[in-house]
Amino acid sequence: MAYECFELEAQDGVAHLRLARPERRNAMTRAFWRELPQAVRELEARSEARVLVISSTGPHFSAGLDISLFQGGEAFDTNSLEGRQKFRAKLEELQASFHALAEARFPVIAAVQGGCIGGGVDMVSACCMRYATREAYFVIQEINLGMMADVGTFNRMPKQLPEAVMRELGYTGERLGAERAERLGFVNGLYETHEALVAGTLAVARRIAAKAPVAIAATKRMISYTRDHTVAESFAYLNALQPGIFSIEDIRRSLAAAAARRTAD
Repeated sequence: MAYECFELEAQDGVAHLRLARPERRNAMTRAFWRELPQAVRELEARSEARVLVISSTGPHFSAGLDISLFQGGEAFDTNSLEGRQKFRAKLEELQASFHALAEARFPVIAAVQGGCIGGGVDMVSACCMRYATREAYFVIQEINLGMMADVGTFNRMPKQLPEAVMRELGYTGERLGAERAERLGFVNGLYETHEALVAGTLAVARRIAAKAPVAIAATKRMISYTRDHTVAESFAYLNALQPGIFSIEDIRRSLAAAAARRTAD
């Protein structure tokens, strides 16, 4: 399928989705919000991807929402009950685009260069892991525009950063540099150049893709569930999930491959 805002390819279980509008700093147009969940659904339907890497093009990962979304104003009029209902519907539509990343059966990894601003932060906080170039930075830009971030940043990021840091970033709208982000655990690793970042992130993805895909999908689901529930609830969920996905054949293949010093299939 051809996309206006993305380039998509898949090889050996690793899908690579690139934001492809560098001339607009990869700002998120109406097409972006429609195409992102379409791409995830396409990958899931084809059952080819075991991992998805999201990278970008140009000097910045994303400048966030394209200002064209604010033109017209009918979806952002909250002066009437009808207007507020339309606003909520639009909000849920935008949020669903990033829910697709969080809920995909496969892990999603973001590779961030330059600025990751506004909606870009919403996007990468919906990913399982984040890698970045050393000069990259993250900005909760919405507060600088007089509004609260509302597409996922304050729903996911407080579970990925200490509360005091989250409040600092949310209140001030100042930059979180990549090196500080790595120290805080928001970023998994740093690279010197954009090229090294993409190559390194794809290498991580290939290591994940070499594992048993059903076990990886269950692991993603289990970690996400545990994050949002008590320890007791997470054990109950695990005990329901594990019998449904446990494969002795996958274990035998993994052990045989390890003994033969080769990659399991």
